[in-house]
Amino acid sequence: MDSEFAIGTPKKLMEDQALVLKRGDTFGVFSSAGDAEARMRPAEGLFRADTRFLSRFRFLLGREEPLLLSSHVGGLEAGASIDLTNVDLHEEDGRFVLPSRTIHVLRRKRIYDGGFREEFWLHNYGAASVSLDCAVLFEADFADVFEVRGKGRSRRGSLRKPRIRGSVVILGYQGVDDVERTTRLTFTPTPTQLGAKMARYHLPLRAGEERKLEVEVECFAEPEPKLFIRSMPSRARKRAGRLRRYLGCAGVRTADEHIQEWIDQARADLEMLVTPTREGLYPFAGVPWFSTVFGRDGILTSLQYLWLDPHLARGVLRFLAAHQATGEEEGKILHEMRQGEMAAIGDVPFGLYYGSIDATPLFVLLAGAFYARTGDKPLIERLWPHIELALRWMETRGDRDGDGFLEYARPPKGQGLWNQGWKDSDDAVFHADGRIAEGPIALCEVQGYAYAAWMSAANMADILGKGESAREMRRKAEHLRERFEDAFWCEDLGTYALALDGKKEPCRVAASNAGHALFSGIASPHRARRVAELLLGPAFFSGWGIRTLAEGAPRYNPMSYHNGSVWPHDNSLIALGLARYGFSAELRKLAEGLFCTLDYLEDHRLPELFCGFPRRPASPPVRYPIACRPQGWASGSLFALLAACLGIGFNAEGGEIRFAKPVLPVQVEDLLLHGLLLKKASVDVLFRSHIRDVAMNVVRRRGSVSVVLVN
Repeated sequence: MDSEFAIGTPKKLMEDQALVLKRGDTFGVFSSAGDAEARMRPAEGLFRADTRFLSRFRFLLGREEPLLLSSHVGGLEAGASIDLTNVDLHEEDGRFVLPSRTIHVLRRKRIYDGGFREEFWLHNYGAASVSLDCAVLFEADFADVFEVRGKGRSRRGSLRKPRIRGSVVILGYQGVDDVERTTRLTFTPTPTQLGAKMARYHLPLRAGEERKLEVEVECFAEPEPKLFIRSMPSRARKRAGRLRRYLGCAGVRTADEHIQEWIDQARADLEMLVTPTREGLYPFAGVPWFSTVFGRDGILTSLQYLWLDPHLARGVLRFLAAHQATGEEEGKILHEMRQGEMAAIGDVPFGLYYGSIDATPLFVLLAGAFYARTGDKPLIERLWPHIELALRWMETRGDRDGDGFLEYARPPKGQGLWNQGWKDSDDAVFHADGRIAEGPIALCEVQGYAYAAWMSAANMADILGKGESAREMRRKAEHLRERFEDAFWCEDLGTYALALDGKKEPCRVAASNAGHALFSGIASPHRARRVAELLLGPAFFSGWGIRTLAEGAPRYNPMSYHNGSVWPHDNSLIALGLARYGFSAELRKLAEGLFCTLDYLEDHRLPELFCGFPRRPASPPVRYPIACRPQGWASGSLFALLAACLGIGFNAEGGEIRFAKPVLPVQVEDLLLHGLLLKKASVDVLFRSHIRDVAMNVVRRRGSVSVVLVN
């Protein structure tokens, strides 16, 4: 039962080892050889502001595809390097002209906010001079990202006639949203032959000679997108640039090179997804389908990374506060924003879209966690009116029937997502007999988020001198906790119900959502123990991680998006919950399962999700075909998992960093945190795994900070 906004699954969206580059609101998806060919692999191309500005970009030697030697993405300059060589080349009449591996081609791509630049370095390693023909093929379809995903559209604009001016080709599109979009390609040196779809060079190369070709691709829109990227003042842009370089101020090191590569890749992916805005840094959700602001994703990604660096959380809080809903839904937190043509003309409702039930309590939760981490009272004072509006929305529009639970009603067809929790597939909420639940829907995990929001708000009210408000907020949190236990607990299942439907009937389904009740702290200790044992038992634990749905449950399918797959971010939040309740054995088992995926992920990158099939000897986890790689909260999952294993907590006001019952998975023998900041102080802390416990040693201390080990 697919949502009308689901991502289609053609035979081949992109290569498994695709090269993904991003800077600002511009990203590119290329084959491992550096090409883009959307007609063969629909996800490929150069995108900006939810529009594909380049759908074809191929390099040919002679009339043949060159042979790929290797390719690599890396570094802070959003770049890729690709090494190619020629195959045996023949003339059209079949005459042999050049043996293979004579010409080496080094392609260097650099993406920037609004385009990319590519250099081609051609080196003749043969013993004789050659006359080399090469070509760059290009096209721009100006497809909306939702069109690329497979969503139908009501109307389409018109392609402009290509213009050729010297060494420049200009491709254009007049949208039905009255925006003119343009792709400009500039070739250096001027090609031997330049047309509307091809640039051809005839290059004489002496033995040992090297020649350089360059192509610059620029993406323009008139008028420019106004939401947050291009409209940034230069001063704010410079400040955001400094913050970008500051991201990752604390380091995580281990002697195991394989694990270190995973840590470094996760950090690099977060660097790539982070986008400067007027309000600070914001992690876009994922490439290719979600390269934009998502409220829930941004909150959870910054929460996962908060212990290492609070700058992401600061930017997310300020951005979401600036775009908080007004009018009828005043106080609600943004779910998604889009800048493409289909959003502008209403073919999709996601221009500024507030259709999530959980982003609002998670916003308050993040604000509380940010204060505990930083002690930044001035920011909390600035955010407090937005926090109060969010809490007011939770009590009014968020609680549709006044029963104390947060619920969402399903919108009419075409006006938004049917399900509005993180499991937003149309078939993600159902009863024990498989029937789709009728709304309004009160999700299990969302009540936990609301409980944590009230508790976080109470803590912040205390530091702002609002004692009476703090007491009232704690009373509301406790009342919600009691009602949650009564309404959601299913004794026969040994877990909390997935949801309550519109008639307040529980959806008696064992799902990973209950693990989030541990993350939020709403679960009673003895019931939390039963949930933990169930989630780490054979029905849920695949050997790689916890499935979204218990094996054997109605609608269980290990290849589904939300009903049986394994999501790293879901597992990381459950891991934080296990740490909260002190369930060390279950936490270690979960961490070891996720770390085992390292042996099989060639790009050292956790995907958005993978299939929930049981782990088989000497076999990798089964890939999900349209998973985003990289994806923000998947990259952040590693850091949340490490935070859970270390049991890390902060009391910024008291100048204290705590480590409670630290455990390390068997794959990690040592772990060094260096430059871990608390206000103006910092520490380096070394952990070493022993047979029965983990030893901690403060290697270096700068400034006034206490480090406490709690066993």
